[in-house]
Amino acid sequence: RPGRKTPSMTMTRPNAISTHGYSETMPCEPESASRARRLVRAALSTWDLGNLIEDGTLIISELVGNSVRHSGCRLLRVSVRLPERDRVRLAVTDKCLQPPTALTPRGDEETGRGLLLVEAMADRWDTEYRAWGKTVWAELRAKADS
Repeated sequence: RPGRKTPSMTMTRPNAISTHGYSETMPCEPESASRARRLVRAALSTWDLGNLIEDGTLIISELVGNSVRHSGCRLLRVSVRLPERDRVRLAVTDKCLQPPTALTPRGDEETGRGLLLVEAMADRWDTEYRAWGKTVWAELRAKADS
């Protein structure tokens, strides 16, 4: 119908930090993981790093999921940056000061493996603290074609 808003018309658009980065503020809710994956997919495609999409979207899903489950915040910010031609930094920022903790779940537990996956897939990851919250980031490196 003319004049009727669709969900895609009401969503915020990602902000270009520069030609080497994008970010988007999202509600701190499970549905934001799919928005974060779209942002990562679009950025990596733009930078011709399609070979990192599978790992990048899984990592950002885990980082968003941790923020949603543990921060208690209303909003989170997802960013995707290209600090070097072969290195991508994925990050989730929230206003919670509690550090992320990698758990060792029992074999039958369905949760608690997020940071273990991030650690296994990322080249490196860490947390940066601010007076108002934290940013959990992970980096991927593009591998040379064999």
